[in-house]
Amino acid sequence: MGRDFTDPQDKFFEDFELGDTMTTRGRTVDIGDITNFAGLTGDHYQLHTDARFMADNRFGQRIAHGPLTFSLAVGLIGLSGFYGNAIAALVEITGLKATAPVFAGDTVHVVATVKVHEATGPKYGTLGVEYSVRNQEGEEVMTFLQTMLAKRRTNGDA
Repeated sequence: MGRDFTDPQDKFFEDFELGDTMTTRGRTVDIGDITNFAGLTGDHYQLHTDARFMADNRFGQRIAHGPLTFSLAVGLIGLSGFYGNAIAALVEITGLKATAPVFAGDTVHVVATVKVHEATGPKYGTLGVEYSVRNQEGEEVMTFLQTMLAKRRTNGDA
């Protein structure tokens, strides 16, 4: 007999533990992503949009926007199902650091680790998850801590 799976999976604060880690699949950044992000945000700064200017720059080519890399990281974790439907709200993003450039053609993935796990009340707990965004070589290109409220099990929910 088959089993029934639902997306997103029911998850609660209690389903997470300090040190839990999720490694996502990869996502290749292409020049269209960079161009579309520039158009969406209005950030047409030369680092991202001017190939000729960047040819003489320290990176030698256009680089992805930091907020684009951040957005891809959040999306990769979301697609992974790691949080299920446990998250009730974003509290804050702290410690955001871009540690290396992301170029068109790079494939990024995320290693996310639960660093904060605090029961803060009967309905919610606080989860702090450190995101380490890495390229195809395993080089860390961005880090940040995302703090969220997660639903707690109540009324005997299993």
